[in-house]
Amino acid sequence: VLQTVVTGLGSVVGLAWIPDIGVAACSSRSKDVLLIRCCPEWISQNHILASCRMALRTQAIVGLNKAPCMKVFIERLPLLLRTQYAYEKSHVACGDQLVHSTFLQSLASLTVGLCLDQFLARTADPAHHKSNSQESVSSEWGWLATFSATIKSAEALAKGTAFPDTFSVPDLSQDSDSDIIKALENNKWSCLMDEQLMTWATSKPEDWQLGGKSEVFLWGGGRHGQLADAGSSALVPTLAPSLTQALQVVCGQNCTFLVQANGTVVAFGEGSYGRLGQGNSDDLHAPTVIAALQGYVVTRLATSCGSDGHSMALTESGEVFSWGDGDYGKLGHGNSERQRRPRQIEALQGEDVVQLSCGFKHSAVVTVDGKLFTFGSGDYGRLGLRSTSNKMLPEKVTALEDYSIGQVACGLNHTLVVSSDGMIVWSFGDGDYGKLGLGACTVKCCPQKIESLCNKGVKKIASGTQFSVVLTKDGHVYTFGQERLIGLPDSMLRNHNRPQQVPSLEAMFVEDIAVGSEHTLALCSTGDIFAWGCNAEGQLGLSHTNQVKEPTLIANLQGKNIHQISAGRCHSAAWTTPLLSPSTPGSTIPVQLGIPEMVPPQYHVLKGCSPKVLTDRLRVLFHFSDLMYKSWRLLNLNSNHQTSISRYNIGSSAIAQGRLRGLLSPKVNILPLVRSIGKTMIQGKTYGPQITVKRISARGRSTKPIFIQIAKQVVQLNASELRLPSRAWKVKLIGEGADDAGGVFDDTITEMCQELETAVVDLLIATPNGTAEVGSNRDRFLLNPSACTAEHLQQLKFLGILMAVAIRTKKPLDLHLAPFVWKQLCSIPLTSEDLEEVDLLYVRNLYGILNLDNSGITEENFLEMIPLDSFVGQSANGKVVPIIPGGSSIPLTFGNRKEYVERTIEYRLHELDQQVAAIRQGMSAIVPVPLLSLLTEKQLEQLVCGMPEVNVDTLKKVVRYRDIVENHQLLSWLWQTLQEFSNEERVLFLRFVSGRSRLPANPADITQKFQIIKVDRPVDGLPTAQTCFFQLRLPPYSSQQVMAERLRYAIQNCRSIDMDNYMLSRNADTGEGSDNDY
Repeated sequence: VLQTVVTGLGSVVGLAWIPDIGVAACSSRSKDVLLIRCCPEWISQNHILASCRMALRTQAIVGLNKAPCMKVFIERLPLLLRTQYAYEKSHVACGDQLVHSTFLQSLASLTVGLCLDQFLARTADPAHHKSNSQESVSSEWGWLATFSATIKSAEALAKGTAFPDTFSVPDLSQDSDSDIIKALENNKWSCLMDEQLMTWATSKPEDWQLGGKSEVFLWGGGRHGQLADAGSSALVPTLAPSLTQALQVVCGQNCTFLVQANGTVVAFGEGSYGRLGQGNSDDLHAPTVIAALQGYVVTRLATSCGSDGHSMALTESGEVFSWGDGDYGKLGHGNSERQRRPRQIEALQGEDVVQLSCGFKHSAVVTVDGKLFTFGSGDYGRLGLRSTSNKMLPEKVTALEDYSIGQVACGLNHTLVVSSDGMIVWSFGDGDYGKLGLGACTVKCCPQKIESLCNKGVKKIASGTQFSVVLTKDGHVYTFGQERLIGLPDSMLRNHNRPQQVPSLEAMFVEDIAVGSEHTLALCSTGDIFAWGCNAEGQLGLSHTNQVKEPTLIANLQGKNIHQISAGRCHSAAWTTPLLSPSTPGSTIPVQLGIPEMVPPQYHVLKGCSPKVLTDRLRVLFHFSDLMYKSWRLLNLNSNHQTSISRYNIGSSAIAQGRLRGLLSPKVNILPLVRSIGKTMIQGKTYGPQITVKRISARGRSTKPIFIQIAKQVVQLNASELRLPSRAWKVKLIGEGADDAGGVFDDTITEMCQELETAVVDLLIATPNGTAEVGSNRDRFLLNPSACTAEHLQQLKFLGILMAVAIRTKKPLDLHLAPFVWKQLCSIPLTSEDLEEVDLLYVRNLYGILNLDNSGITEENFLEMIPLDSFVGQSANGKVVPIIPGGSSIPLTFGNRKEYVERTIEYRLHELDQQVAAIRQGMSAIVPVPLLSLLTEKQLEQLVCGMPEVNVDTLKKVVRYRDIVENHQLLSWLWQTLQEFSNEERVLFLRFVSGRSRLPANPADITQKFQIIKVDRPVDGLPTAQTCFFQLRLPPYSSQQVMAERLRYAIQNCRSIDMDNYMLSRNADTGEGSDNDY
């Protein structure tokens, strides 16, 4: 209601709308016409207050006209919100600000609570028009519309009510299909069901892949491992069984990259110049995750097919990364240094990049608004910048700024460009062999139109070494350049310097083309693939290595349902995953889901659901995660600041209090943390500050626990020095012959964990359930409520640093804390059920005091029967303490027993708050603690502690053999022995070879390869290890039984770091430092 007008006597008999003025009205008993002002400007000025007044009335709040300050605030709320968001947006986008300010979060929540988002975020019809259900979202307020949909959907999931109208799931038809209706009915799905469904989808994504598991075929040269398990070479397409999650396969310079459905990138093949992004130059024969890109959802990847190899990756959130050889500045970082790990191209920040291309010595990107940037070697004018100078940073091609560019293709020393509508094609660079398609073979430093391709409707362009290929939207292929590579018959070769349609493919409708260094693949609508060009290593897949001049069918791929192709320098790929339509920057990739065959037994609550319903529900959950991914920075996820739940914060409260965290995809709860850690990582250093530890007692004195020694030194360090990818500090062992190259660091951390759990350091206590041997969590630990001195709090701060270092370095701690503690660390409010999980008997005793029915206890005999006379209770460590200030002097009576029980439970749920705050303070110096509020307690425990089970299959995934072949008898005996070991023995083995007791939950986080080396030593001797290098040295053995016996002896009795005489002299005890230090 904008305004109420009394029109005069009688009823209204006529209304007329007068554009830009308002409404004319007349009544039955008056001759006058009343003109009511209601122009668009007036409506926009008054609509806000009117909307808020109606929203407040639904909350039984009236009298807004009597609150002038509130009235002015509401009128200016949109301006406040818009101004504050515009100010913070750039700071949050570049990472200077982790989340939006509490001020902006509060303004946004208030705006949605007052229903203003419905007015601001949508383009409303004029008042006299009929309502249009397809209202468009205002671009200025699109972020508010997404935020509104997020918190309203969160509220619906938490309360089991219907989703808001703005919750529209892509690929989920809104028809009367009962399966779809059930998937959207939140009252039919418990949180446990949703959590198990998301856990299943993230732990076994192959069960949900569209069309089943992807089949990837590789062929050509593979001596560096670029064919993975398809072999060291293949003359015909060969299935690679390990590559079942391929969304995109990119073949390059003796290397291959896979973009998986979840946006993770894996690499394998030649690693020289750091082209695999692993931080080293080692070849990889097994697909290995590029850890530096974890935290980002990669949507596109491009790599070069020649020179020394470099690559670029584009993420869903718009960042562009590059790595590999950096000659000529082709990585875009302002220098010519190689990058062994992906590094963001900061010069492209703020540009919405949609396409990438890597040439041999230069690179190019295209933005969503049609701009073209090039960088790298400028020889032959390949950058299109009217010069031949190198460019170390991306530079806009101004010659094309009047056009909207849609695609770019970089070759050896030339470049092709096509307009967004496909109607204009340009070329520039070296013109040898006529590969520019201009007739002349001269150098062109400025983009030149290829007139014969204009108005053809070009779909895709590709550049090789000395030739070019163009695919049109009507399925025709045009080539030009070096005669032997362009697929034309001899009769057409004299015009090789101008585009000509390939006659062998005229009868086909070609869907896609892929160009390697000197060969080409064409994918037809029938699924058939044709190949031509250089074939020295069998990269054409035709079972021979002869040069092929014209397109020839690859018979081995017929009937394989191929949807995509790729070509590298000397190998090729084809795979079955359907091609996704390109997405705009900032938009999420629609999830492609198939229907699972059956429900695994571990997800028991899903047993009664049909696979079709589960798939639809999973789409719903993924869509909610997509909304969260865009809006989490606007949510106040600190449960400690949410003293009460109202209509203004119920959605964010449901997430902050942990009810919805388990049904979020890893993109929301894990990736922001990983990304933030990556952005704040100190690069270029292998270890942090040196600290000293004395483990060997001297002069008849025992040394202090290692935990105490290290804690005292580390808490005094500058926290920023500890944000390293490996060793946060270097350990010098006084009086021991060990040089810390990683093994000593790992070994001391393992010892500190043992000290914590064996009461050598009094920060942890066993759970009361463990002491009484009842209930669950008997083998778990709680924080010690008595650890509250200043010294204790400093030690707890160090424990927080230790946990954060474990997250950052991906080297887990061997700690067994109860879920009760992990929930507090990630800010999930505790309940009496959580207390019961660690102290069952005490909670039952409390409920026994409260519920006295049929117990024989009455008000008269209460004091005699209950062995308590005041408001005191039992702490987690068994001590009797007052549960409220002065509780020792407040008598417990029959009448106040309910208050006593409530106060006691409240005390127990918060008695560790001081200790938890100290740990979080320590963590906050190393990792972004606010992001822990997106994690469940299980996820946080896995990040800090990894997996308690040492899995032999995991070790096999990260193994590297040296001086021994994979099928050697010794290796089969070793793996069989480890399989037969108990988990405790495998933990000892892991500590023997690496110094640590646990592996990360994600095998991709194991940054060091497990090396097995065969050494020339006497038969049946003891094995040795180098913990710094995760290395096992095996002498020859006469049988598996003897090997197992020697290995058991070594892991149980040979735990000391090896004595290096050189280091022994350097680490000698000089007597420096007081006895109090050690």
